[in-house]
Parts: sequence; structure tokens; C-alpha cells
Amino acid sequence: MDIEIITTEELNPRSINIDISSTEDILKIINNEDKTVAATVEGQISKITEAVEIIYGRLKGNGRLFYVGCGTSGRIGILDASECPPTYGTDPEMVQGIIAGGQTAITTAVEGVEDDYNSGILDISEKNIKQDDVIVGITASGRAAYVIGALEYARKCGAATIGISNAKDPLLRKYTDVSIEAVVGPEVIMGSTRMKAGTAEKMILNMISTSVMVKLGKVYQNLMVDLQPNNKKLKERTIRIVMLATNETREVAEKYLEISYGKPKVAIVAILGKVDPEVALKCINKSEGFVKKAVEMAKMIHHTKNDCKF
Repeated sequence: MDIEIITTEELNPRSINIDISSTEDILKIINNEDKTVAATVEGQISKITEAVEIIYGRLKGNGRLFYVGCGTSGRIGILDASECPPTYGTDPEMVQGIIAGGQTAITTAVEGVEDDYNSGILDISEKNIKQDDVIVGITASGRAAYVIGALEYARKCGAATIGISNAKDPLLRKYTDVSIEAVVGPEVIMGSTRMKAGTAEKMILNMISTSVMVKLGKVYQNLMVDLQPNNKKLKERTIRIVMLATNETREVAEKYLEISYGKPKVAIVAILGKVDPEVALKCINKSEGFVKKAVEMAKMIHHTKNDCKF
């Protein structure tokens, strides 16, 4: 591999004297470089939009989303995937992260695996890829053989493929339906792609997964109404979500959560629609998870029942 043509492997003239800089100046150099990342990602919004629409369409049709990467890129994918179930109440199978080197590579560098094209094929093939699935390959250089192998195999299975890289004219472009290319330029420390490149990748995955979940009805206003309250902090957050969504007291929110299976979405629809939790749940299912639609449906049911009393 000719790494000289990869922008993240170029020498950064703005940090050339970082080794003789004061602590404060080191931090300023890093911070100034980080400031450029958001603007670079902004330039890729049209491509990110394409990716979101593809992923939303596949997940709505019961497809799955796989993030595939090596090293930092793989860990960022696993982080985003692992946050979806507790935040949005998704099935763990819906969004999955795959990293070259397996579980060991999450905490320990596994050298050489990113160059193994066949391992990429093997790891993704074990997921029984179908046409409804989407594979997002993440590689700073845009040419990691492991990721290329996974993408090429996925395409042969009919799955949609998306690439995220930090390189100009990345190799993975030819294996993807959409190629997101956030070229952040040379790193503060040459080749340390856990820095600007990793930050760009994290921002893009945040945008993708959040947008998809909003479109799937996992959010009401800007509240995570499918939150799974699995610890004390999340239980408190759940109560607050119901209070904010309904403008009710804590006492009312707690009462409805108790009779709504601990599910904030059910409690919100029950309160706003003035129906019992069982009816609220049916309205949610019929409205494909969207709270506003479910509330309108519940209100109609409530008014119909009241009209029948006269």
C-alpha cells in the first residue's frame, strides 16, 4: 500500500512543533484541528442523506444494519450499534457492529487483520446476509482489505452497501451504493486516525443512527420514548420524559408508567389520548410506533366512547 497518497498519512504543518510546545499550546493545536471536522462532515450531508434513506427503507422492511471496520473504525461502529437497544429499544439484532479480529480487538490491537480480505468475507458471511440488510464499511484509508471483502460479499448477496472513509477517491467507492468521504486532512500526529478521522466517523454514525431512529418513530418531539429503563439513572430519565411529553406531575407519570409496563411511549399515549395502556399500545402498533399518530388515534377512540354514552 502506498500510504503517501492517503491524506491522513500526510505531515501536518500546523502541528510540526507540537513536540516542543507547552501543554496549553498542544491542547490548542489539537482543538483547532478538531474545529475543522464538523465543516468537513457538513460537506457530506447530501451523501449521508442518501445513506439514511437507504438504511431507513431496509430497517423498516425488517432488514438489519451492520457496521464493519478495523481498529478505531471498528470500535466506533460497535459503540454506535451497542447504544441503539438501550436508547431506542431496538432488538440487538437490528444494528450490529463487526470488528476485524473479533471481541479481542475491541480492547486490544490485533495487527494484520485489516489486511485480510478473506476474514472480511468470512465474518460477514456468518451473519447470513439478505437483500433487506445494509452493510456500512468504515475505513479511514478507504482501502482496508477486511472491509472491502465484507462489502464485496454483501453486494453479491444483494444487500445495500455504504462506505465511510476519510480519503480522496477511496477504493471502497467501487463496492458501495453510497460513499461518504469526509476528508479531514493530515492528523495532528501523522497517521493517528483515532483523532480527526475517528471524530468524523463518530459524528457521521451519530447522524445516521439518530436520523434513522427518528424516522422509525423512536422519538417524540426530541424525547427518546422507546428508552429501556435498565438502571436508576434511566428510570429517572423515563419519568422525566413522560412528564415533559405530557406536562403532567411526577406522581401521574410514575402511576402511568407502572400500569404501562414501564414503557414511556405507552404511558405518553395513554395520558395524552385519555385511554388505558392496552388501547394505547394498540394505537402505537397501528401507527407504526409514531406517538403523534397514536395519540390522535387514541383521542378518536376516547371521543367515540364518550359519544356512545349519550
